[in-house]
Amino acid sequence: MQTIHVDVGQSHYPIEIGPGLLGDRGLLDARIPGRDLLVVSDVTVAPLYLERLRDSLPGRRIGACVLPDGERHKTLRTAAVVFDALVACKLNRDATLVALGGGVVGDIGGFAAACYQRGIACVQIPTTLLAQVDSSVGGKTGVNHPGGKNLIGAFHQPAAVIADTDTLATLPDRQLRAGLAEIIKYGCIADPALFAWLENNVHRILARDADALTHAIARSCRIKAAIVARDEREANVRAILNFGHTFGHAIEAATAYERYLHGEAVAIGMLIAADLSLRLGMIEPSVLHRIGALLAAAGLPTAAPRIGAAAARDLMKMDKKVLAGTVRLVLLPALGAAAVTADYAQAPFDGVLMEYFG
Repeated sequence: MQTIHVDVGQSHYPIEIGPGLLGDRGLLDARIPGRDLLVVSDVTVAPLYLERLRDSLPGRRIGACVLPDGERHKTLRTAAVVFDALVACKLNRDATLVALGGGVVGDIGGFAAACYQRGIACVQIPTTLLAQVDSSVGGKTGVNHPGGKNLIGAFHQPAAVIADTDTLATLPDRQLRAGLAEIIKYGCIADPALFAWLENNVHRILARDADALTHAIARSCRIKAAIVARDEREANVRAILNFGHTFGHAIEAATAYERYLHGEAVAIGMLIAADLSLRLGMIEPSVLHRIGALLAAAGLPTAAPRIGAAAARDLMKMDKKVLAGTVRLVLLPALGAAAVTADYAQAPFDGVLMEYFG
């Protein structure tokens, strides 16, 4: 097991990474506060892991709220189901919400915890690769709106993150690849050594090699923890974590959150952002080639849906990084570095929109 400590403002919490953690009674008892718990999960994950978690927490009063699966259910309507469960279980401010599942469960559960009685403790137990390396860490919670992704939410740091790598054994291949997109993102924006390691070891991750997975998850969490510690509420540097996301969120919204997994949309968005970086003279063609080749080796999509340049631009204007009506983009000055900017030439931006979206 590896432990990474996150220090964000007034919040200090551990990320535990390793196999067999859902059966580790001592660890769970130490990391999950409160006598009264509500476990929020979904119809895919709950049958696999809910009872194991219950058995590992003897002496607790544990309620359960099982949600439908999928990004299209990440809505205020679904969050209301969690609020109803919290009330039905008569939970008070000393209770803890445990989010057991992927990124959708973690985001909805964290949002409900942030809002219920103006804030109760939340422990994230991510069961997908994407959630283990990204959404469970850093305190971003929220739900989607038909007008855009994650438009309704709150910053609410977890009390702990417990990433049991054994849960990845039941993860479908497509979900594994989607999580790998976020690991590739960390290499692009912050760690060229990680990127090079992925080029040589992507096949080990796809084969679910335990050592490779643990290394990639731990490195990703360390990168994110360091960035979040500098900028909890995304006032400046934390926005680089959205590399590929502005384009990717537009893709998700345009396709009603049904055609692409989040990581798949981000993969396409990263390629578009890298292409724009090239057109702006920020990177060499070899960098774009390496990013495209790694995404392809990971089995991720690189072709955007032909939704039209105008539609893509309109959806991007709903991105949370927009200031004074200008879309700020995360671009690459070099492989392993990123910058957030609204100061870019319009013609290359229009060019990538036309090429990728039509």
